[in-house]
Amino acid sequence: MTTTGTTLVIGATGTTGSRTAAQLTAAGHRVKAASRSATPIAGTAPVPFDWYDPTTYAAALAGVDRVYLIPPVGDTDPAAIMLPFLRQARMAGVHRAVLLSSSAIPEGGPAVGAVHQVLPDLFEQWAVLRPSWFMQNFTGTHAHARSIRDEGVIWTATGSGRVGFVDAEDIAAVAVRALTDEQAPNTDLLLTGPEALGYDDIAAIITEVTGRPVVHRRVSYEQMRDRLATQVPVEFAAILAGMDRAIAQGTEDRITDTVQRLTDRPPRTFRALLEREMRCS
Repeated sequence: MTTTGTTLVIGATGTTGSRTAAQLTAAGHRVKAASRSATPIAGTAPVPFDWYDPTTYAAALAGVDRVYLIPPVGDTDPAAIMLPFLRQARMAGVHRAVLLSSSAIPEGGPAVGAVHQVLPDLFEQWAVLRPSWFMQNFTGTHAHARSIRDEGVIWTATGSGRVGFVDAEDIAAVAVRALTDEQAPNTDLLLTGPEALGYDDIAAIITEVTGRPVVHRRVSYEQMRDRLATQVPVEFAAILAGMDRAIAQGTEDRITDTVQRLTDRPPRTFRALLEREMRCS
């Protein structure tokens, strides 16, 4: 790794943002931690930032030369919000941008796929992280984690489809390399864990490791969409349910060597994550 300037981490209190900020500071890099409330984060300079408030942009960008981008959550057209910020970032001296996207969204695809498409035109140094589904969806504040705690059930429209679930710590480790290596990746990076698992497998592992019975309930696309629509806008619920349907069709049944290749260590297994969380709880 090379010595870097200052990285603006947007979404610094979120699942990957918090871990990226922590790993950057642990490695001795300077970090401005951006969140709506400028939450203090050890080793960083907190700064207020709101995608929907352009008056927060200038102060957040002051003195930074690279940025980790978490799109606005739940926005079906993030490009409309993000592109004006990215143009301002380039004018302010940012020369490297690392965007968090999704394995389910290709370059030029819907939502953040439109941002992915233009990122190379805006920055000479860039990367797009396209992780599979987060393992932390089953342990944090995600709807799956809540239904596991409240009902002992995981609800999906994925059928028997499998997913290369990935640990957010591994996503952050790749983000740090993409932000700080002397040569930027200048490509998109598909990130998975070491194995593709179905939701039946996930339920069985949780049951085995925690001792609490958890089952996977299979529902239709329509049932999943309607269930999600009680928690998020209906348009976004339809997108999420559609991702479940795509999993059922096999689109996420794959693993990659990206984490191993960029971090020089294997990605963590879901069982290892659960065992670690059990030790820390």
